[in-house]
Amino acid sequence: MKAFILDRYKKKQPLRLGDLPEPTMGPGDVLIEVAAAGLNVLDAKIRNGEFKAILPYKPPLVLGHDLAGTVIRVGSGVRRFKAGDAVYARPRDGRIGTLAERIAVDEADVALKPNNLSMAEAASIPLVGLTAWQALVGYAKLKPGDKVLIHAGSGGVGTFAIQLAKHLGATVATTTSAGNADLVRGLGTDIVVDYRRQDFEKVLAGYDVVLNSLDGETLRKSLAVLKPGGKLISISGPPDPAFAKAQGLNVIFSLAVRLLSLGIRRRAKARGVDYAFLFMRANGAQLAEIAKLVEAGTIRPVMDRVVPFAETDEALTELEAGRSKGKVVVEIR
Repeated sequence: MKAFILDRYKKKQPLRLGDLPEPTMGPGDVLIEVAAAGLNVLDAKIRNGEFKAILPYKPPLVLGHDLAGTVIRVGSGVRRFKAGDAVYARPRDGRIGTLAERIAVDEADVALKPNNLSMAEAASIPLVGLTAWQALVGYAKLKPGDKVLIHAGSGGVGTFAIQLAKHLGATVATTTSAGNADLVRGLGTDIVVDYRRQDFEKVLAGYDVVLNSLDGETLRKSLAVLKPGGKLISISGPPDPAFAKAQGLNVIFSLAVRLLSLGIRRRAKARGVDYAFLFMRANGAQLAEIAKLVEAGTIRPVMDRVVPFAETDEALTELEAGRSKGKVVVEIR
C-alpha cells in the first residue's frame, strides 16, 4: 500500500511517498480503507523530534492522527463494526499512521462517521474534537454560566472548542486576528480579542477556564485572566507530573517533566488556580457522542482546505506556519 513515510526525526524533514506492507491485524482490530486524513500540528511536532523522548515511535514511521474511511475487515473479537461501515477515528498513541491507504485500528478507538458529513469533513474532527471534549467536558466540567477563554479561536482545536463551549452554556472569549473575527463570532464567540492590537490579560478577568494552545508567554499571561479556583488547561505544554505518571515514564524523564512545568505550577498555585497539561487520548465512545452533536447541527466542522494525497508533505509544512483557518485535510481516496 502507499503511505507517506518519515525516515528520520528532523525539523521540516520531508515525508517520502513509498510502499509499505499491508497492516497487521489483531482480534480486536478494524481494518480501514482511509478515504481522508486530517493534518495536525502534532504531526509536525513528532516529525521534528519534539516528542521522541515520551512517545513510542522509531523511524521509519507513518504520521497521521485523524481518519475517515470504510471498514474492509474486522478481527474475530470485533462486535460493533462490520465490513462496509463508514467510520472515523483517532488511532491511539503507538498505532498512528493515517497518512496511508489502509490502517488497522483498535475497535475501541473507532466510531461511526457522522451521517451528514463527507469523508473529508469527518476526517477533520477526531483529534480536535476529542481534545476539546476532554478539556472542556472531562477536565473543566464546563457548565452553564461559566466563562471560558479559548486561545487561537480560528485554529483546528479553537473552532471546535468554541462551538462545544457554547453548547455547554458557557460565555466564550477567544484570541484571534481581526481578519478571523467574523469566523469565530459565527461559531458563537461572545468576546473577540484581537491579539495584534489588544493584550487579552488586560481586557479579560474573572474567567473559570482557559484553554491554551499557544506558547509559554501566553500560558503565563493567562493566569491573570482566571479567578481563584479557575482551571488553566494547556495542550501545548509544558507537561506535568500527572502526564508523566499516565505515560509510565521512567524516573529520569519523570523528573525532567516535573522540572519543565515547575514554574507554571508554582505560579498557578500562588494564584489559587489549577494547572493541567492535556495530552488527548483516543476514545471511540467520545467520538460517538461528538457525532450526535454534529448530526444535530450543534457543531459543524471548519476546514481550511482539502488537498490531494500527493501534496501531503507540502500541506504539513504550510500547516506548521500556523495560518490555517480550521483544519487541513488530505484526500486519499
